[in-house]
Amino acid sequence: MIDEAICAILIVPLFTVIGGVGGVLMGVICRHTNWPKKTSYSIGVLPFLIGSIDERLPLPNQIRSVERSVAIAATPGQVWSNLVLTRDIHAAEVETAWMYRIGVPLPTAGVTEVIGESHVRHVTMGKGIHFDQVATVWQPNRRVIWSYRFNKESFPPQAIDDHVRIGGEYFDLIDTEYSLTTTGEQTQLRIRMSFRVSTRFNWYARPITEFLVGNFEEVILNFYANRTMKLNNTEASKTAPATTIVHPT
Repeated sequence: MIDEAICAILIVPLFTVIGGVGGVLMGVICRHTNWPKKTSYSIGVLPFLIGSIDERLPLPNQIRSVERSVAIAATPGQVWSNLVLTRDIHAAEVETAWMYRIGVPLPTAGVTEVIGESHVRHVTMGKGIHFDQVATVWQPNRRVIWSYRFNKESFPPQAIDDHVRIGGEYFDLIDTEYSLTTTGEQTQLRIRMSFRVSTRFNWYARPITEFLVGNFEEVILNFYANRTMKLNNTEASKTAPATTIVHPT
């Protein structure tokens, strides 16, 4: 119920402002008119009537994208290997992202395999969530674009609230692009995520979603940077020549 409570908390400011303004306007109208009580009561019923009509109308679809980047002291090949094969993700590595703080289950792994002529990345998360990312663009050590593929078993019952479920009525991820460019002795890793927001109040929901997505991108870029540096340090320690220390007598 945590993610449902967070959804309620996020919507309270909007409903408070709109409800307050509506109440003030209605109070002004009642004070400066001589409408009979029946007319006032009929106006009070309007939100319920309009609400029933509103539910029958299709939701708007607004496509947005957010982009972040990070510089990593490694080669594109070293960064790429972590992008396509990520195992044993620990909570401490990604839990600072706000989307995980508000209840979205943490990722556990992302493993890529070749199926036929396609590169498919199997993503697993807590509470039994799992789905695939299919590469629509595959340029090793340079660029990859993942589209999302879900099935009926991707989100077990009660694993996540419908308001924040990927591929749901109100939110969906279109694709995620990673690109790598060399700048001196560093690799610039860039991520761009495109997503859909479908609510009656996109002007309010969109900035919140952009913040959450941008914050996630920053955390995941740092995750890949730390993983790459840790792997490089491990390989360096394995290949370093043995050193003999001679103590003077």
